Amino acid sequence: MVSAGAILNPVKVQNFRITPRSAPVSLSLFNSAKGVEKMFGYAGKLLEIDLGEGKISTRELQPEMARLYLGGIGFNARIIYDEVSPGADPLGKQNVLVFGVGSLVGSPFPTAARTEVSAKSPLTGGFGTSNSGAFWGTRLKNAGYDAVIIKGKAKQPVYILINNDKVEIKDAVKLWGKDAWESIDLLKSWHYGAEVALIGPAGEKQVRFASIENGYYDGWGRTGLGAVMGSKNLKAIVVRGNRGLIPADAPGLLKVTRQAQDIIKSAGSYIPFSTYGTMNATIPYGSFNAVSTHNFSRETLPDWKEKAGRQIVDRYGSRHIACQSCIIACGHLAEVNEGKYAGLKVKALEITPTVSFSGNMGLSTEAAIKAAEMCQRFGIDMVSIGSTVAFAMELYKQGIIKHEDLGYELCFGDEEAAFALMKDIVERRGMGDILAEGVKIASERIKGAEPYAMHLKGLEIPMIDPRGRWSTWTLGMLTNIRGGDHLRCRNPVENLRYNENDEGLRQERFGYKGPMYDKLDMPSELKARCIDLENDTVNIARMSCWAEDLINLFNSAGVCIRPPVMEKLGPTVLAEAHRVFNGIDVTAEELMQAAARSWNLMKLFNLREGEQAGDSKFPGRFYRETIAGRKLDEQKVQDVVQEYYEARGWDYEGRPLPETLKELGLENI
Repeated sequence: MVSAGAILNPVKVQNFRITPRSAPVSLSLFNSAKGVEKMFGYAGKLLEIDLGEGKISTRELQPEMARLYLGGIGFNARIIYDEVSPGADPLGKQNVLVFGVGSLVGSPFPTAARTEVSAKSPLTGGFGTSNSGAFWGTRLKNAGYDAVIIKGKAKQPVYILINNDKVEIKDAVKLWGKDAWESIDLLKSWHYGAEVALIGPAGEKQVRFASIENGYYDGWGRTGLGAVMGSKNLKAIVVRGNRGLIPADAPGLLKVTRQAQDIIKSAGSYIPFSTYGTMNATIPYGSFNAVSTHNFSRETLPDWKEKAGRQIVDRYGSRHIACQSCIIACGHLAEVNEGKYAGLKVKALEITPTVSFSGNMGLSTEAAIKAAEMCQRFGIDMVSIGSTVAFAMELYKQGIIKHEDLGYELCFGDEEAAFALMKDIVERRGMGDILAEGVKIASERIKGAEPYAMHLKGLEIPMIDPRGRWSTWTLGMLTNIRGGDHLRCRNPVENLRYNENDEGLRQERFGYKGPMYDKLDMPSELKARCIDLENDTVNIARMSCWAEDLINLFNSAGVCIRPPVMEKLGPTVLAEAHRVFNGIDVTAEELMQAAARSWNLMKLFNLREGEQAGDSKFPGRFYRETIAGRKLDEQKVQDVVQEYYEARGWDYEGRPLPETLKELGLENI
């Protein structure tokens, strides 16, 4: 048990400015005894728990750390780089798991609800990280902590209970082996009003793409962080907190909140997203032949619109679901009222799991909804499980995996076989034990399987086929610090009415002139270099750098990256929000520099752990095989990657240059 101290009277916090060449950061920024009594908008403490030693302690959050890294993924990047030993086993006790709450979480700023979880990934061996919203992060901040740092390994299954000042490590033997929903039911009956982050059976079995579930319906899905939690014998982190946070300028906070709400509501995507959520994109991406289909082996399915068009929200969606302080409510509770899955109720009907299950695995709409429920109960990443099962289905089709290896036939679209294999993977049973290692490792163990392994740097590739649509978004899968993923880079003004590129793949169509360009919150000089109004094009490499830093800023602040937010909000509004909530006088440019600082730090972590320049390439299938008459030109793609490196201030192998690190205050790394 630890006493984090009573709420102290607020003190005047000195206004901060980030100089262009900030000094390097060290852990003294957490531990300095000098510190401040209370930081506006921040809880002011980081909770550290060593499960092996049974030790619970706190660190003071120092203003310098807050202004250089903000919160969320920024805090995590610094902690993971400093405290995970080079070459550490991701599933060993040396790995460190960090839950970092965004700097604006706990405020009414729209969509400020998100928490980043990070560790060394057991799937990629690099920086593993994932983001989730709902209510857990708000509750943790109100309990008095900006982050939770988990070290060591418990001798037997445990869970952590955080109840304001009181923190305990409690026995979880009765929970071990239960699925996530059953465990949440029990934990909420024991601790009324709590929010729960936990693993299911996949995490317990250390399936390398296990997720950490965030309540019943949300989760930290990608990079296998549930396996890290399982390796530590940690079933759950249960949080109750009601202490509240003190803004630096309460009237100013309400003003900027209303301003941001009005800006988001003015987005052209606001009404479509508040009605259909991410399902809006299923039809254009389907028409581009850019959805992953049967392990990226074929064009969009003929019945795609009927199976996965946004109208399935009208058919199965019963109500909207929103995270803390969200005005979009893009989530949907899906209900199946008849047939073999009658009575099923689950949060579903989002593009990524829909493509993963209906496109990659070929399942029906209702079977895809059932698959989503299974993933939430098992605690498993919906992208990776969909890709892994599709990989196995193609191996079966090619005769590489046979009936005797599985005990059943395995064909695209066969829902019973798909569900059987999902269970085998979660239980690490038979062939499922090999597939539980992820497609990269599995393809190395199954003779003849490597050409069919659709991954980047060990992380299974999600919903977008870059042969069907080459864009800022698809380049971002190559440059992503966590591997093959689509949620760390997206052109904030992507135009889905067009699907055009120049001959060198350097440009995509802009298609927005006038107000869209004028109101885009980007420095005017950079905007002119990213967007060529005369030729109506976007420079993919330069826009990718901006988009990655912008999303990294959002993930530091704890703000959502849905299109109505990405399109309209930028660093200017977020700088004002940090001033009135956190008491940090920071410019828009300095916020973007903070985001670039943590992005570069995560890249340095990956390089330290063995990432090579040749790893930033798509699977050979994308260069050899055509989809709707299109395939990628490897040299042209790599030329765009080189242009991206140049824009980033990295060398030709993707290593940050000394002058770049100096500008970011990372020269001693």
